[in-house]
Amino acid sequence: METDRFRAMNTEIVLAAEGDSRRISQGFGRVRQFIAEEEARFTRFSDASELSALNRAAGSWFQASSEMFEVIRIARDLHEQTGGLFDPALLDALRSIGYDRSMDEIRKFGNVPPSAGFFPRPGAGLRGLLLDDRTCRVWLPESVRLDLGGVAKGWIAQKAAENLADFSQACTVNAGGDLFLIGSPRGDGTWRIGLENPLEPGQDLAVLRVPDGAVATSSITRRRWMQGDQARHHILDPRTGLPARTDWLSVTVLAPQAATAEAFAKACLIAGTQSATLLLSRLPGITLIGVRNDGTLWGSDHSKDFIEHANANAQPVAL
Repeated sequence: METDRFRAMNTEIVLAAEGDSRRISQGFGRVRQFIAEEEARFTRFSDASELSALNRAAGSWFQASSEMFEVIRIARDLHEQTGGLFDPALLDALRSIGYDRSMDEIRKFGNVPPSAGFFPRPGAGLRGLLLDDRTCRVWLPESVRLDLGGVAKGWIAQKAAENLADFSQACTVNAGGDLFLIGSPRGDGTWRIGLENPLEPGQDLAVLRVPDGAVATSSITRRRWMQGDQARHHILDPRTGLPARTDWLSVTVLAPQAATAEAFAKACLIAGTQSATLLLSRLPGITLIGVRNDGTLWGSDHSKDFIEHANANAQPVAL
């Protein structure tokens, strides 16, 4: 298995592929270029991005690229399927808690100053969003500003893997915990994926054996910072506009599509263990494996089918 690692989208990107070395090298180059182009399109940290242009155009029709239009349509559908717990209209709320720059910058400069006149900003939701399928035009209500970060990252990871598959026999793209897997490693019908311990980064609680498809993890321990004397993390509850208060530390979801896995991992994390089962029932074919605040491993029906090994103190309990 040949690999390529680089940093993009404020996270580590890992490409892995099997096949002819020269073809794989070409594929790695193609994927690097694709990710750079799509990061420039979807980032909210650049005024020159298409997403920033769309947000500035709120209240009027915007001519979107086919890529932007596709991701917004997917985000709208996932917003509905998760009962609004996945909400891409949280940009103002994220800015208000200090996430107004990339995590690389926040980590570099440390503490974020409190916002003047701070008040919680619940998600605006997507009510009033209009999509013109014929022309790829988008209408954002004047009050809506989108942050497509997570769902766009999942979409990019899947498209990148599909590009890499043209140059390899089996491949995967891991974009900071959003994975899409195609084919299977030589001599094996499944992929082995480490389930990281959110309390001890770099150590795994379990090893998963998964077929091709998507795996996404959402965690409240990865992107954290201080805003004045308030601890913050980037998973916001759209009902309050504040960092989610949840009994999960992390949630990993297996699904056919990367954007679906990403959105449901975030929604289940926000929902907490009591509501996760109901949320998962909204869409069949999704498997959840979560880590609770006490470090125990919980899973949805059939989740044990994907666990090859778990630490003795992290045996999964069915939801």
